[in-house]
Amino acid sequence: MSTDFEQLREKMVDGQLRTTDVTNLSVLDAFLSVPREAFVPARLRDLAYIDEDVDITPPDGETRRFLMEPSPLAKLIQLAEVDAGDIVLDVGTGTGYSAAILSQLAGSVIALESDAALAAQASERLSELGCDNVAVVEGALEAGYPSEAPYDVILVAGAVDRIPDAIFEQMKEGGRLVTVEGHGNAGVARLYLKQVGHVSGRWAFNAAVKPLPGFQAEPAFEF
Repeated sequence: MSTDFEQLREKMVDGQLRTTDVTNLSVLDAFLSVPREAFVPARLRDLAYIDEDVDITPPDGETRRFLMEPSPLAKLIQLAEVDAGDIVLDVGTGTGYSAAILSQLAGSVIALESDAALAAQASERLSELGCDNVAVVEGALEAGYPSEAPYDVILVAGAVDRIPDAIFEQMKEGGRLVTVEGHGNAGVARLYLKQVGHVSGRWAFNAAVKPLPGFQAEPAFEF
């Protein structure tokens, strides 16, 4: 018996997104239209729509990587208020699911990934799905992608200790950056805004998501 992924996708939107205050119709439509099962390893496709993070680490990957749980991802994207003309930087795209969602909402998406195997998978799957407004690029996540900056929206798709100044500098005037700071139950989603050259942030909601590599705080020196 084959899995009805379309039905599972509808149940995800109704049971995981709508029930956690995701109300933006464009965001809900994007999650309904993008096949999440295409972005997880074949052996885990039947688990693509569970309300948990899904391990997408390549077989020879040095660092564990995850596809973010649907609800916090949708809430972050809703928080960013992505417009049709926006240029978006998706930091830590993994296999490209977040970039595929953003491609339904934005004018263009730069999908940054540090793991070559994941970047290759993202390119292939996004191309297969006809996401022609997404460009997958390789590089250190914590450096962002300055050659296409500034960006209207930056999504840092995982938990971090801090956002480097190098990424804040890539925000356009009036731009938004969304991420989760802190790990486990201490995680907090934040929205950063750039106004008159100054970046300020505010708490948005609590969220426990898996970490992204490269954003660990430097150990403090203790006497």
